[in-house]
Order: sequence, then structure tokens, then C-alpha cells
Amino acid sequence: MDSGVGRLRPAGSELSHHWALDPDTTFLNHGSFGATPVTLLEEQSRIRAQMEADPVRFFERDAVEMMAGAVDSLSEFLNADQDGMTFCHNATGGINTVLRSLVLNSGDEIIVPDHAYQACWNAIEFVARRWKAKVVVVELPFRCENEDDIIEPLLAAITPRTVLAMIDTVSSPTAIRMPFERLVDEFQSRGVDVLIDAAHGPGLVPLDLNALDAAWVTGNCHKWLCAPKGSAFLHIREDKRESTKPLTISHGYSADMPPMEKFRFEYDWQGTSDPSVIFCVPKAIETLGSMISGGFEAIMERNDSLVRNGRDILCETLETEPPIADSMLTAMATIDLPGTYDGPPDFRGDALHNSLIDDWRIQVPVFPWPHHEMRYFRISAYLYNSLEQYEYLAHALRDSL
Repeated sequence: MDSGVGRLRPAGSELSHHWALDPDTTFLNHGSFGATPVTLLEEQSRIRAQMEADPVRFFERDAVEMMAGAVDSLSEFLNADQDGMTFCHNATGGINTVLRSLVLNSGDEIIVPDHAYQACWNAIEFVARRWKAKVVVVELPFRCENEDDIIEPLLAAITPRTVLAMIDTVSSPTAIRMPFERLVDEFQSRGVDVLIDAAHGPGLVPLDLNALDAAWVTGNCHKWLCAPKGSAFLHIREDKRESTKPLTISHGYSADMPPMEKFRFEYDWQGTSDPSVIFCVPKAIETLGSMISGGFEAIMERNDSLVRNGRDILCETLETEPPIADSMLTAMATIDLPGTYDGPPDFRGDALHNSLIDDWRIQVPVFPWPHHEMRYFRISAYLYNSLEQYEYLAHALRDSL
């Protein structure tokens, strides 16, 4: 094997200096945890210093104003009703908040596609078991020619007992841009509530929550908005706010307040934590939005184009066809490794993944997906990446497979 150690490593883009990423690692995995620009790390440190200078004043006064600013900023960015905008630590927490608030009847059905993020799928299984409800897992193809390949199987799974469907904006393991806008309309017009898992949402795909009008939408701010780790949101439609309670029940539960004030109290104060990650969200929207001309629309176009070109190079290297149409692609792309599935994940990690990071210093996820009995790898693209980095990955794959 021609190890990549010592080989001239391709540089990132002209914007890579904004990030603190290790220059000795080719980082092609923005999709897992995001990457935070140095400016935002400094903003987080500033907020923490303010908090520690007088913690009581900070939580009793400063934090109230800063939370309101974060709610307003993200609501404007997502065109959402600010009265339904709340924050949480990650989208999985948002999913759990919704599911743990549900009151179900025995035999009720919840639809989940088999491309769903396993942690959120697990939460559905847990809640369904508690209420003796049924989880309806819909098998979707990995190779898709158009949106109907996704929409038709999901709608065919609806029965008179269906009460909820969980739909991704972009599926985490398979990186397919789901036709979530059409699916929300189709499901909710049939009386089925939709919970949108937008873990890969803000900054990756255009989101207009008022137009979408889903019952619940939860997503991460630390991925494609590049806010510090642990910043996410849950948006709750007006008719669901009274029944959807935070996972942590605290002082707000017993407060005798008007409904909207009580809602804010319950969600905004759940006990002592470090809210600096949330309070960095307005700065993240401002910083990233001004990094290139055209703001987030241009960012999404640039990232999508880069990953599309990178995907095509890698598919040519592996002598395989791109699995989905360009219209269903975002700044992430998953490519299958045909004929290499040999069982569920190994706690020691996938051998190819380990080789890429240990021998080539390339950070890209490689994983078996038991639900499809396939083995995939996934690339991401962000402003700090360059096309040469995907060419370097292609060279490593040619040598490693």
C-alpha cells in the first residue's frame, strides 16, 4: 500500500484560515459535528467570561435578553414564528422532547423511513413500546431517480391508525435530500402530524418554517450554521405548544402565568447550564452569512457544487454510478461500496475508515448500514474545502481498496 503519510497534502480553500482545523488532516466530514470558525470560538469565550464575571447577574438579567435575541435571530433566519422557537442541545434531544410528550393509544402507528438517523429511530421505538403503538418502517431505495421514489412508498404506508411520521430534511446515513416540503403537505392533509428531523437543515437546505407548517421541526445549529457544539432548536406549531413539554421539567411547570410566558419560562429555564453555545447563534448567522458575497444562498450553492464534483470524481474512481439525481443532492453525498458489506458495525471501527485516518490523515466516515445490508462512505463539503481534497481521497481509495 502506498501510504499517504509524507505525501504532499492538498490545501483547503482560500477561506480555510477562518477555521482551526488541523492542517495535517484532510477534513471531509463537516456533516458529523460541523466545524466552528475561530471568530465564533472567540465569541463563545467572551460570553463565558461575561457569565463568570457575575453569574447571578448573568442568569437573572443578561441571559434573558440574550435568549430573546437568539430566538429572534434564528426565527428570522428560518422565517419561523418566534413564539414557537425554543432551543435544545441537539436535534436528537428535540426529537425526544416531542416523542416523550405524546399521548398515544394502543395500536397507533408511527411511520419512519429506513434511512432515518438511528438515535431518533431508537427514540420512536422506545416511545412506541411504552404506549403499545406500532412502528411502521418504510423501506426506501438508496438509488433514486426522482422524488416519487421516496414519496410513493411513504404515502402508501398510511393507514387509519397512522398518527405521526418522522421525516428528515436530509437523511444522515444516505445523504438524500428528502422531498420534505411535499411530504409535509401530503401527510398533514391526511390528518397525520409530521415531525421534521432537520439535524441537517439550517444552512444546508433552504428552510421556511412558516410556509412548511409542520407540527414540529428540530435541527442543529452546530452543523451547517457552524455555531459551537451543542446548539440546536425545536420549533413547535401553535396548536402543539401546550401539550409539548421540555424533557427537563423545572420551575416553569408550576408557574401561574399567561400561556406564552409560561411556555418561554418552561423552555428557556430548565436549570443551570452553559448557554453560550445558544447565544452564539446570532453571531454564527452573521459571520457565515457575510463570509462570501450572496450570503447563505451562495454558501449552499458553492458547497453543493463542490460535493457534486467530488462525488463524480469518487464514483469514477470506484467505477460506479452516482446513486441519486443531482436534484436530491446537497453538500453531503453518500456512495456505496458494492459487495463489501460483511455485517453490523464493529466496535473497533471500519477497517477502511481506520486506514484513511491512520495512513492518509483523511477524515471521512465509512460505515456498514445493516438496514440496507450495504457499506457506505459519506463526503461533505464546506467553505474551507477544495476540489483537490476529494482528488486526494480518490487516490487513497484507489490504493486502499
